[in-house]
Parts: sequence; C-alpha cells; structure tokens
Amino acid sequence: MDNTELKKVANEVRKGIITGVHAAKSGHPGGSLSAADIFTFLYFEEMNVDPANPRDPKRDRFVLSKGHTAPGLYATLAQKGFFPVSDLETLRHIGSHLQGHPNMNDTPGIDMSTGSLGQGISTAVGMAISAKMFNEDYRVYTLLGDGEIEEGQVWEAAMLAGNHKLDNFVAIVDNNNLQIDGAITEVNPPYPIDEKFRAFNFHVVNVDDGSDFDQLRAAFKEARETKGAPTAIICKTVKGKGVSFMENQVGWHGKAPNDAEYEIAMKDLERIGEAL
Repeated sequence: MDNTELKKVANEVRKGIITGVHAAKSGHPGGSLSAADIFTFLYFEEMNVDPANPRDPKRDRFVLSKGHTAPGLYATLAQKGFFPVSDLETLRHIGSHLQGHPNMNDTPGIDMSTGSLGQGISTAVGMAISAKMFNEDYRVYTLLGDGEIEEGQVWEAAMLAGNHKLDNFVAIVDNNNLQIDGAITEVNPPYPIDEKFRAFNFHVVNVDDGSDFDQLRAAFKEARETKGAPTAIICKTVKGKGVSFMENQVGWHGKAPNDAEYEIAMKDLERIGEAL
C-alpha cells in the first residue's frame, strides 16, 4: 500500500477505537490512538497474516504486550477483515469476543492473551525461540508501552532475546511519554531507552515520528535486514493522536468519551479523512 492508503486505514482504525471505547463506556483510547499507525503498518504492510486462515502455522506472530490498548488492535484486525467492523461496538460487553484485554481463545487474529504488563514480551520471545528451534521462517513482533518498560520482567525477556541472537524478533516501544500516573519522566524514567536495549544486545532503530509511514517502513526494513541480533524500534508518538482534545493529555489514558466528546472526536477524524 502507498502512504495515502495506509493513512486512510489508520484513520479508520482511530474511528474504530473511539467507537469501541465510547460504546463500552470504558477502555484505553490514548495509547490505542498513539499506536494506530504502528498497528496499521504491521498488519497492512509488514506482517504475513491472512484473515482467512488466522491460525496458519507459517504466519508472523504479534503480541500486544501493552494489552490495555486492545481497542487499537481490535480496530486494526477489523479493518484487515478478521471480523466485522460492527463488532467493535460490542467492546467489553458481556458475551462479546472483544474484551478489555486480548483473548487468544475467543478473538480471531489474537496470538497471545495479554494484560499483565511485561508478560507479553516474555511470551513473544518464547515464540521467537520456538521458531528458531523448529527452523520456521515466521517473525515475531511485540508492542510495548514506554511506561510498561519500567517493569523488570521486560528486561529479563530482553536479556534472553539478546543472548539467543533472535534476529526473527522485533520489540516496538510506543514512546508517547505518558503513562497512567503522568509523564514517564516524572513517574520512573526509563530513558535512555535505546541505550538500555543496546546493553541487552539488541540492534536499535530510533523513529522520530511513529506516525510517519516512510520512517516506519525504513525501520522495519532495517529490522528484517539485521542478522544475529533482535531489533528494538523506539517510536516517538503522540498519546491520543488524531483527536484534538485527547492529544498529549494523560487523562485520556483510560477514560471513555461521553456522547458530546464522541461527536467531537469523530468529527476530528472525519476532517482528517476528508483531507487525505
């Protein structure tokens, strides 16, 4: 897909995020919106996945380590065709397959159930080791939050990935600089993120704008071409991106828009879509 097509998909993903969280009256829009372009690039350009065969043993794997941003992943899977877009309106409802955190048993396209921060990258590393052991060609990707990487378990997993030279493994950090309690610089700064991953034997790519598809394309190309080491892609992003009153506002980490706010958000996204 060209960049304009990817931008259009990402904008629809953002609409799906707002639709789902509003319908649920709960959820996590801020970090879902900041990662929307990353989700879009992964599923529409980077990864080998097929909605018609979601359990294909040769498929690439994706693990949402920051599992609370499930609305972003669900909206992307719906756009890709894993399930109807209308299902997003059932987010967090009783009986829905779209719960507050991903469930691999109920939702097509989900490779790992996640939610407890730090555990997603650990299971993703295990998948990458399995691929190496059985000489499989699939690649494994995981998305972490910058607040999440304050968890010690993240670095235990990183140590294992680096020591096993898992060049089929990519860890992506959504670096929007905000977590539930405030700016990560004020809570428990993990900076310098890139140097930390290098210390664990990762090849590191810094992306100055995680919503720029040219930059994302170059970063993932570099990851594919890197041999003998896992790759960490550190993406600077904007929490709440695309919705005027949510951008860079920590209060929208885990809060649903009311009816009036929903209308404003959808109008913001409609304007963005019309300009593409």
